[in-house]
Formats: sequence, structure tokens, C-alpha cells
Amino acid sequence: MGVDASAKLLEILRSKGLTELREPVQLASGNYSRYFIDGKVALGAGDDLRLAAEAINERVTGAGVEFNAVGGLTLGADALCAAIAVVSGASWFIVRKEAKGRGTNRLVEGTRIGEGHRVLLIDDVVTTGGSILKAYESVRATGADVVAAVTLADRGDDARRSFDERGVPYFPMATYHDMGIPAIGTESATAG
Repeated sequence: MGVDASAKLLEILRSKGLTELREPVQLASGNYSRYFIDGKVALGAGDDLRLAAEAINERVTGAGVEFNAVGGLTLGADALCAAIAVVSGASWFIVRKEAKGRGTNRLVEGTRIGEGHRVLLIDDVVTTGGSILKAYESVRATGADVVAAVTLADRGDDARRSFDERGVPYFPMATYHDMGIPAIGTESATAG
């Protein structure tokens, strides 16, 4: 696995997930970009998803991080957290964007996480970190410990700063530099 898997994952993200558009589009963060990274499309093939899960697991455990649960905010984390759970043997969970308002009314579905859980927090593409930080707060509210955060691609530097402030190791599998695109907030709002 190792460098080879990380290089293959980067190539998958570039070739299958990155689209350069004629005109900028608004991202979930509110920022505009002509470069759109779609992690779900990039990992739509089972073999690509498996490779990503194995590369993430290797990178995190290779850094000495031990986790027993993996999850993040729906929809960006859904496929990844299930695949990582399969390759690592960890339990998986998904954080809803808001409570359903009926049934158990939980924000966190899947494994019932809480004290004793060492969570690997996942997201597919991070721009400013809003979604992964929302998941972070929901996980912490359960009493679980977030031991690391991982994203397939990070379009800026905000998430790293936020996790550094929280003392949580952060592992973007690809950065904007690796993807060959400008950092979020550095391109103009109109096509040039």
C-alpha cells in the first residue's frame, strides 16, 4: 500500500473527481470556484472506494493513531466510513445534518458512540471545514473522543488550523496543491 496507494488515490481524485468549469459555482461553504471536487463520484467504483479506505487506514494507523469507530456528517462521509470500518474492523456511524424529529430523534446513527470510543472523523471534500467541524461537535457531545480527522481532499487551510487548535491530528489525503488547483478564496468570483 503506502506511497503507491496514496499516489493512486490522488490520481483517482484528479481524474474522476475533479472538474474544471467554465464559470465559477458556489460551494457549500459559500465560496466560489471554477474547480469542483466530487469525492462521491471519484470513489463510485468499489475498487476505488476500497483503495481509498485502505490508504486512509494505513496513513492514520501509520501515524500511531488508534481508533475503534469511524464516521462523519452525511452525505460526504457515508461510503467512506463504511468502507474504512470494513478494512479496519472499527464500528461505523453517520452524523445527521439535523435530528429527524421522530423515532429515536438521534443525530448520530449506526454505532451508539460515547465514552470509550476513539473516533476517526471522516469527510470527503473540505473547503472551510464547516461540515467536518459540525460532525466533530456532535461526536464530542456523545462523550466520544475524536482522535483524528481525515478528508479525501482539502481545498484550503482553515480545517487544518481548526483541528490544530483542538489538538486533533488532521490528515488530508490530497490538498489543493496536490490537486493542482488554487486554494479556496484565492481565485476570482468570475471566470477569467
